[in-house]
Amino acid sequence: MLYKFKSKATGDLIMLEPNGRRVLEIIGKDAGPKGIILPEDMPGALQALDAAIQREEAEQKAAVDEAKAKGQVAPRFEAVSLRQRAVPFVDMLKRASAAGKEIVWGV
Repeated sequence: MLYKFKSKATGDLIMLEPNGRRVLEIIGKDAGPKGIILPEDMPGALQALDAAIQREEAEQKAAVDEAKAKGQVAPRFEAVSLRQRAVPFVDMLKRASAAGKEIVWGV
């Protein structure tokens, strides 16, 4: 399944199901087949995404530091980080919020 996010303020954004589901769960939205993010919810969504990105990066750094301290091989993480996956969605949120337009999917 794909998530196709649409807004009158931006072009469409297509995300693979696991990535779209993760982003929606982070911002507290039901990752169902249809949904909407209202402009008044967007600042909170941006804060939630930023906090999740910071948390993931801190956890990865801590894991690498711990492995180095123990003389072990550093753990490997996904090739594409949450920060990289979220950039287009964050941009869409910012632009839609500035324009006062909602973001929808599945419609």
